[in-house]
Amino acid sequence: MLRYIGKRVVNYLILLYVAVSLTYLLAATQLDPAALFALRQPPVPPAVVEHQLAQYNLSDQVPLWQRYLTWLGGVLHGDWGSSPTGVSVTDQLLVRAGVSVRLLLLGTVAGIVVGIAVGAWAATRQHRLSDHVTTALSLLVVSTPVFVIAHLSQFLATGVNRATGVQIFEFSGETGAVGSYPWADVVDRAQHLVLPTLVLVLVGAAWLSRVQRNLMLDALNADYVRTARAKGLTQRQAAWRHALRTALVPTSTYVTFSVATMLVSATFTEQIFGFAGLGSYVVESIQGRDVNAVVAVTALAGACVVVGAVVSDLAVAALDPRVRLT
Repeated sequence: MLRYIGKRVVNYLILLYVAVSLTYLLAATQLDPAALFALRQPPVPPAVVEHQLAQYNLSDQVPLWQRYLTWLGGVLHGDWGSSPTGVSVTDQLLVRAGVSVRLLLLGTVAGIVVGIAVGAWAATRQHRLSDHVTTALSLLVVSTPVFVIAHLSQFLATGVNRATGVQIFEFSGETGAVGSYPWADVVDRAQHLVLPTLVLVLVGAAWLSRVQRNLMLDALNADYVRTARAKGLTQRQAAWRHALRTALVPTSTYVTFSVATMLVSATFTEQIFGFAGLGSYVVESIQGRDVNAVVAVTALAGACVVVGAVVSDLAVAALDPRVRLT
């Protein structure tokens, strides 16, 4: 098993290197950092612009292969370069990643747990009223764009705040006006996290519940489940002991990759709720023609996918004894 995982990790790392390198070459040739200075008033002399871009390894007057080798040498030493305005990409990446983790971790994990539980439960109650209700609600959420759900949640939260006369929900940025009472900063951050977390849980659970329900239905109709029932197990015991474990094998792959890409997958949520995370950083980097930032975020997303792939392999091996035996 360790040898198998080791080979997979090496393959993933090679693919990651190729993908990140191609991203750098594409960004370095298509993004034009010099255009940022074209409309500045008063105009910036071309010599000054060229000097600044060359200082940050962004000048198109330097051969592409030379810029790539300089960039690669910096990456190997933990330096992802600088933006055209001189801001450290590495520092920005660490700060933005921390914001995304605080925003997305709880909502993503809770959405996974709720989605799996609801989907498996609905499958055991196929064609009953509860199954039809959960199906209708999940399809409604899945078919509604995330930004619509986010704005609707803000509208409802505003109504709750006005009805109660208490500012229960905050939904603009990570923090706001912090009171003077004990643990005021913790309460303030929690107020700002509640609403986007609920949106993430709702969206994630709705989608995953549909996937889990279909997989669970296939498992419930399998021969080994009927055999377990024939040996004396109740429907509930056969479903939760045997069918659910089999249904979780493909779900684990989906879940691990969802968690792996969560840092850069909530652009709408971050923009609407004012969180300066990695999702909004990607948009800002492209608009700002920031070559190094675009490549750094791509590399981080690729590294997360590699981790997700390895965790997926381990999860499948843990859930499916046939994989362990082979």
